[in-house]
Amino acid sequence: MNDAELVIKYIELQDLSKADKAFNKVKESGSPEEKFYLAENLSQYGFLEEAKELYERLLDEFPEENELKILLAELLIELGKDEEAYPYLESVDAADPNYAAALLLEADLYQSQGLYEVSEQKLLKAKELYNQEPVIDFALAELYMSLGRFLEAVTSYQRLLKAGEETVAGNDIYARLAEAYSAGGAFDDSIPYYEKSLENHKDLNVLFGYGLTSFQAGLYKKAKDAFEELKAMDHEYHALYLYLAKSHDQLGDLDKAIETAEQGLAADEYNVGLYIYIAGLLMKAGRTEEAENALRQALAVDPESTEAASLLNKLLLHQERYDDILDVLSNLRDVDDPQLHWDAAYSYQQTEQYSEALNEYKLAYNELKNNPDFLKDYGFFLMEEGKSREGAAVFKRLSSLDPLNEEWHEIIDRLEE
Repeated sequence: MNDAELVIKYIELQDLSKADKAFNKVKESGSPEEKFYLAENLSQYGFLEEAKELYERLLDEFPEENELKILLAELLIELGKDEEAYPYLESVDAADPNYAAALLLEADLYQSQGLYEVSEQKLLKAKELYNQEPVIDFALAELYMSLGRFLEAVTSYQRLLKAGEETVAGNDIYARLAEAYSAGGAFDDSIPYYEKSLENHKDLNVLFGYGLTSFQAGLYKKAKDAFEELKAMDHEYHALYLYLAKSHDQLGDLDKAIETAEQGLAADEYNVGLYIYIAGLLMKAGRTEEAENALRQALAVDPESTEAASLLNKLLLHQERYDDILDVLSNLRDVDDPQLHWDAAYSYQQTEQYSEALNEYKLAYNELKNNPDFLKDYGFFLMEEGKSREGAAVFKRLSSLDPLNEEWHEIIDRLEE
């Protein structure tokens, strides 16, 4: 057993003192083969700084060895020393077989720093020089996906499939192509690729994507079946419950939708979205007390949820429980949401707290000045408060949105008299 092998043995035995002594011996006097063997293995065990030292020693001995430059650059990137990696990658000769790997690493580096145009240029250069390398098409497709350029991503993934490449670097190209179509809104085009991927391998995330895309395409039965299959495979895949419940609802089975949402909450009691959704279902079923409880639970989990507060306010407004609305809103004072300001204004008005109502109406106005229902509430409030000039201005705004409504013209004339 040579010294390099001894280092690995001592590491596995967790005798780091002996490992360090053997490492220093290899570093100072080991053969190039021992250094290379040890550097590769140390990087796999997470001893990146030590592997870096060995690659640097090897490069001192073989300064033109481009494979060493790339291996060292990869280590530097893992160590977060991106700037130190660039010179090694830039120095790889274009005629060297390792040049493609250098370009790909540079592209990754530039992409991680947000320099997407430079990253694309590096990949296109690699594509020009190594047209048959599938990893380059894959890298281009992934870059385009990250940039939201889904049509170009589709083109690159399709090119891989046409070349007979169904898997690249452990990634299922049918699944990636399906995701690209789906992300671009081409749901119907996406579905056959999801199905082809799932024929080859039942991946949970791909199955979820298939169900979600089917739902977005309006294929609710197909979506339901996909989510049911996913649930059977892993009932703790929490994201499925919301869309499975929605699928049941779309198929007209309200009771099953509620039951599914309840199962989701049993699996994930902190899922605010599920609380809000089941509240809507319960309201549809006329079970308002349970709906209110679900929304209060949502606010207990996330006190700043404006969606839960707005839906709860809607329920309470219908029941004319204005003090309860103000109580809900008292916990949301730091939230600047026009709908909530409107809810507060109307509730203050109904509880005869007029100065507070006026303040809330003013806070809501800029965002809701094109909402006729809001303008109507605000305008009549100003009228009742004797603020004729301000009221006329609001009704003029309302009249501009609804010019054929004679009532607004009559009110404006009356206020301006």
